[in-house]
Amino acid sequence: MAQPQTAPERTPWGLVILLGALTAFAPMSIDMYLPSLPAIGVDLAATGGQTQATVAAFLAGMAVGQFLYGPASDRFGRRPPILVGIAIYVAASVACALATSPEGLIGARFVQALGGCAGGVVARAAVRDRFDHVETARMLSLLTLIMGLAPILAPLLGGLLLEIGGWRLNFWVLAAFGLACGAATFFRLQESRSAETAAQAAAENPLQAYRALLSQPRLVGYALAGALNGATLFTYISASPELLIGTYGIAPTAFGWVFGLNAAGVIGASQVNRWLLRRRTPDEVLGRASLVAVAAAIALAAAAVTGWGERWTVLPLLFVLLASYGFMQGNTMAGALSVDPRRAGSTSALMGGASFAVGALASSLAGLFHDGTPRPMALVMLLAIAGSAVALRTLALPRS
Repeated sequence: MAQPQTAPERTPWGLVILLGALTAFAPMSIDMYLPSLPAIGVDLAATGGQTQATVAAFLAGMAVGQFLYGPASDRFGRRPPILVGIAIYVAASVACALATSPEGLIGARFVQALGGCAGGVVARAAVRDRFDHVETARMLSLLTLIMGLAPILAPLLGGLLLEIGGWRLNFWVLAAFGLACGAATFFRLQESRSAETAAQAAAENPLQAYRALLSQPRLVGYALAGALNGATLFTYISASPELLIGTYGIAPTAFGWVFGLNAAGVIGASQVNRWLLRRRTPDEVLGRASLVAVAAAIALAAAAVTGWGERWTVLPLLFVLLASYGFMQGNTMAGALSVDPRRAGSTSALMGGASFAVGALASSLAGLFHDGTPRPMALVMLLAIAGSAVALRTLALPRS
């Protein structure tokens, strides 16, 4: 098997920081306002279901919007879709800050996601425009380092903003974040779409592009493996407040620290992944990481079902399982982007959309069977991780 290329001497940190910020719209927009959900419910006279719907609406917008920006970035270039998406995001963030009813906030959150998802889709395609398979995986691991700071810092910042100026201040800050990213994109991000990609996009409509991608088993395998592994993170995010505060009695003031510790695990794993890619191919790392994830998921499900050790067993195993995201996501994305580089934007959209759709389904399933214990969460995670491993080995990884 071909060995990975030697890493370049200089890392383009300016590009990494900019693209990392563009991929952080989703975690910033979700995690920063989580501490404000009770206050939103009181201020807008919303039910618990309506406040939760503001999260679900954002996830739905992220899943839908990505399928629009991917083909657009292949056809019109990388820069225009990002700038259009950021403009929508900023306008919708202002609408969220000015919302006077639960329904208005839910609608604004959906539109906010439709704009915010442009950054992640196009950033991944822009990485593939510039780098080969192995270097793409390394760069995506670096983006995880930047993006991963959001789940650590966002809940803490959100709680601070809530104390300073109420829940609406969160959305004003998100609008400012969007403006800053838009300005950086306009002045610093160079166009990277190739002439070959432009010609391919001009010769087909988006449905034809997606049909062509879905006809390639390896790409489908990478997409399913990444989306099903990512479903564990979505399930954890939706279940974590009730699990940590309600079930395990962790103080709300300490919630952000525990939440951030798991995010730090994802960041650390992504940087170990970047180091491993100097010695192994992305597919080799994927094969081993998926086995570790399956073992951790089995152990977590066993601990949750039996109740053995309670938090002192469940939380460490959860940390290990979530850390697998740092190995799986960059490598599955790089693998998928390498299958058909001419359709990098559409591939990025397909991968991102599948991740949000499967993640929303998994978190909803865990919520449907919620019983005040970690059992539903752990069993859904086990099912997702097993599916990820099967898809990886039967479709994506090359036969030896």
